[in-house]
Amino acid sequence: MQPGHQMTPEVTSTPAVTAGADASASLQAVASTGRGGLMRGLIKTLRPHQWVKNLFVLAPMFFHKDVFVHTSVGTALNLTVTGRAFAATAVFCLLAGSIYTINDIADVAADRLHPVKRFRPIASGAVPESIARVVALALVVFSLGMSYLIAPALAVVAGVYFAENLAYTFKLKKVAFLDVGLISFGFVLRVLAGGIATDVHVSGYMIACTALLALFLGFGKRRQELALANAGKQRTALEAYTPASLNWAMALTGSATAATYVAYTLDPVTRAFFNTNYLWLTAPSVAFGIVRFLQIVNGKAGRGLKAESPTQDMLRDVPFVLNLVVWGIVVVAIVYQLRPGAQ
Repeated sequence: MQPGHQMTPEVTSTPAVTAGADASASLQAVASTGRGGLMRGLIKTLRPHQWVKNLFVLAPMFFHKDVFVHTSVGTALNLTVTGRAFAATAVFCLLAGSIYTINDIADVAADRLHPVKRFRPIASGAVPESIARVVALALVVFSLGMSYLIAPALAVVAGVYFAENLAYTFKLKKVAFLDVGLISFGFVLRVLAGGIATDVHVSGYMIACTALLALFLGFGKRRQELALANAGKQRTALEAYTPASLNWAMALTGSATAATYVAYTLDPVTRAFFNTNYLWLTAPSVAFGIVRFLQIVNGKAGRGLKAESPTQDMLRDVPFVLNLVVWGIVVVAIVYQLRPGAQ
């Protein structure tokens, strides 16, 4: 040792010191981002871009003959029906947000090791876990309470939806085919919730179409995921899937969806309810949408879209979106212009 120099003691990191450093870094990250950054992180954690799935809650209202009512001053929107429908949709959006938050809390350790997921607000420390827990609990309590105020039966359906998603998140998403089945069941619950909220009878045809369409889309998503590198490591259930099994599953559910929809449009009860024989004119749009989705999944649509899921791809695909718009216009024209008493 040279004169004038003091020996510096060696410092050994311990788990406690490391944990303390991580917590300190997390607090510093929150402090540096400020309240605005925390709020942005919370909103991002709720995944609002995924809430488009909850538009299925509005499906019963869409086929409700009294969404538009005739008044002394002309045709007006039925605010009671639409208000309850959108309130029920908000319930499911908030529940979905709570489930995404719970999922990120449960997976925080694994997310911090992931090259992309480590930037999620909770994993990165932008949103402390303690705050995330409070937000998740508040969303569950508020949304279930709100659903009870709309209708007690809606609270039951919302509660089942929440429990089903918890089971899916923590365990059942690892079981092949059951995972897609549970996703389909979640869409059926959304439609039932919309029917309860608007006091609309949800027919067996609507439930069947919803379930089959959700299965079709779910299998399409698994098919696209299976084509990625290291698919089994990204999602455990993918290890039990094969391209052939998913292709058959998509073919069967896609065909069954189209057939069920055609049967619905031709059913005597449906024709009597809408007082029209022309609802079958919307069937070609349904068939085109199914075929187009298959092309998207197989990379044969346009230049080959590359998104996280085929659902995102189809919403960016111009032919698919235009076809969806045409379908909506034709349905509205038939349901609301060819209804009883229309001139």
